[in-house]
Amino acid sequence: MSKSQINTKPEHPYLALMGVLIGGFVGMFSETSLNIALPSIMKAFSIETGTAQWLVTGYMLVIAIVLPLSSLLTKHFSTRGLVRFGLIDFIVGSIIAAVAPSFAILLIGRMIQGIATGLILPLMFSIAMRIFPPNKLGAALGAAALVIMFAPAIGPTISGIILGVSSWRWIFVSFIIFLLIGLIFMEKNLTNVFEVTKPAVDWLAIALSTISFGLIVFGISYLTNSIPVAIISLIAGLILLVVYIRQQMHAKTPTLDFAVLRRPEFVTGSVLVMLNFGITLSAMYLLPMYLQNGLGVAVALTGAVMLPGGVVNALVSFSAGRAYDSIGAKWMTRLGFLVSAIGAVMFLFSNQNSSLGYIIAAHIVLMIGVPLAMSPSQTYGLNSLNEYQSADGSAIINTFQQVIGAVATGIATILLSTGQNNYFANGGHSTALAFTNGAHYGFAFTLVLAILGFLLAFRVHSKEYEAERVAKEEAKAGKVADLQAKEV
Repeated sequence: MSKSQINTKPEHPYLALMGVLIGGFVGMFSETSLNIALPSIMKAFSIETGTAQWLVTGYMLVIAIVLPLSSLLTKHFSTRGLVRFGLIDFIVGSIIAAVAPSFAILLIGRMIQGIATGLILPLMFSIAMRIFPPNKLGAALGAAALVIMFAPAIGPTISGIILGVSSWRWIFVSFIIFLLIGLIFMEKNLTNVFEVTKPAVDWLAIALSTISFGLIVFGISYLTNSIPVAIISLIAGLILLVVYIRQQMHAKTPTLDFAVLRRPEFVTGSVLVMLNFGITLSAMYLLPMYLQNGLGVAVALTGAVMLPGGVVNALVSFSAGRAYDSIGAKWMTRLGFLVSAIGAVMFLFSNQNSSLGYIIAAHIVLMIGVPLAMSPSQTYGLNSLNEYQSADGSAIINTFQQVIGAVATGIATILLSTGQNNYFANGGHSTALAFTNGAHYGFAFTLVLAILGFLLAFRVHSKEYEAERVAKEEAKAGKVADLQAKEV
């Protein structure tokens, strides 16, 4: 494909982005929508919690393996072709999962879906970086952040409604409906926004990234089964990850350009995004089970209890993106993590006597804080890169985001189990109180992530500082171009 065939400025940017936004929404929605259905799936296939949890962690494992390859794929295949493949792949995986006669087939369908999400998530941000001008990028990335934050928040609500009237299989059918709509938007509006240069494929890099990220996510997921195996897997994965990053930093045509890590603003924004995602997944993993097993709330009502927070999340996500264009990330990130910490503290003070109104209020507070910091953090990091680095930056953020998501879910699971065991070890006899104690251990972890995010947010610069930095870099680039022109 030549540059003349690339249209980086489609007539209707938001419509062009809509297909990939819907695909990303379904991918993130599916990360939490199954949490509330796990008890039903466990009963249907007669499996234990640790086995059923692979529907979540196995999905994240495949995403973490595919994500680092996304930037390379944009250089080898057309934008439309990649998005089309991702959406159809997710549909195929959903059909397999919906009709699965056994847990093994269900897991295969789930992991096929992970391939699609690993492709679509980074494309969502890198396409936006190409088709929107800088003064409207905050709003565009706010829409993408809306997908990242709102989908996991609303997942349990929609799943609860579906489980209240039908089988867990219809959760996968709901994915197909959304994806078909996304496919129609993509076919009608999306243009090819990346130049297909077909660089040489570094198979060693692909092997290192696949094995390293795979071992890390597997190790985290296996902590509840065998700590020695998990630790060995984690250490091996981390060593190979370091080897992979060093290899990529010295490669002539890197599969994933880790040189973006030399930008302090990108690193700060990326870590804030990861902490924020950890807050979301740990809380959204714990809360549905806490409502059902700790507070005795029915499955269908659980979804209704989580609906107000999901709606608030959507409103704040979109507003935060637009606000970034006006005021920048400095104060928004600090306020967002502070509010998230308050929400986590509210959950820590909840117990079996807490009213549903109190739980809803705590969830709303958390769902104000998380999206308030998410979009500004992501945009702050990506804005420090040029348009050619954006695909790599987006892939790096989303890759480590999924790893952190698996870490957060794994740690929350361990703390939940530890809290329950400690309750019984101290002479307790109530299963509900044991689960409440375990949930408090998990919410303490959510609070720690929020505090870390709040402290790191003090490294975020003001909008004026960023504008001055960009102006200096553009002036420097202009001088270099003039010197090169004179030499010619």
